[in-house]
Amino acid sequence: MTEVELFEVGPRDGFRTRRAPFPTAEKIALVDALSDAGFRRIEAASFVSPKWVPQMADGAEVLAGITRADGVRYAALTPNMRGLERAMSAHAGEVAIFVSASEGFSRANLNASVDESLCAMRLWQRLQRRPTCRFAGM
Repeated sequence: MTEVELFEVGPRDGFRTRRAPFPTAEKIALVDALSDAGFRRIEAASFVSPKWVPQMADGAEVLAGITRADGVRYAALTPNMRGLERAMSAHAGEVAIFVSASEGFSRANLNASVDESLCAMRLWQRLQRRPTCRFAGM
């Protein structure tokens, strides 16, 4: 039997693109509604720099405010070690990390070179041994 896992990223990706910040309470309500609808993996927050993406500055509040349903993994996207630390402090159940193969994209979006991002990836790999959080690479 073939299985398909849906990874709902709307709460993170959808709110990121809005010009004005979306109310935290409404983000929490959306994540809870997705849990109630049966999604088992939801990217609920992003721990990027609030200076560059103010729409996502409330990631810790979103993760603190959701009603965590049994069997649902609540993920957070992190581009660097600072984001990873914030996600872990906010009790993200899964952390999605990403690096870029393009030097230009990496500099523009991660504020690091490709080599620096790969070094950070090695540190993240060491943290995978922590039983409280899963890691996913992108």
